[in-house]
Amino acid sequence: MIGYVMLGTKDLARGGKFYDAIAAELGAKRLMEDKQLIVWGKPGHKADFTLTYPWDQNPASVGNGTMVAIEASSKEQVDRIYEIAMANGASDEGAPGQRFETFYAGYFRDLDGNKLNVYYSTMSA
Repeated sequence: MIGYVMLGTKDLARGGKFYDAIAAELGAKRLMEDKQLIVWGKPGHKADFTLTYPWDQNPASVGNGTMVAIEASSKEQVDRIYEIAMANGASDEGAPGQRFETFYAGYFRDLDGNKLNVYYSTMSA
């Protein structure tokens, strides 16, 4: 259903290093990059993640109520990704823990203040 997610940045090189660390844990890699943006993903998967300088050349900003959720393969991977994010300069928005019976998640903000969630769910689609 989702083709890709795009977040704005003020510093593409710095943000690139931050997301490289998270992507590595997820088995993803850089698929495309230029002076405007970096795209991460897994070949053959539909949803990619993009970090970009805003196309309108105005400063990047975060949306109130906007969040990107990253699906993990286990609770342990949620913990690892959260720790990777913290070690690379993220700010805490809620340490990993059980939120609902079927939903385990951790929340953080990236270097530009974008809110992300890494989660593991046992709910069937």
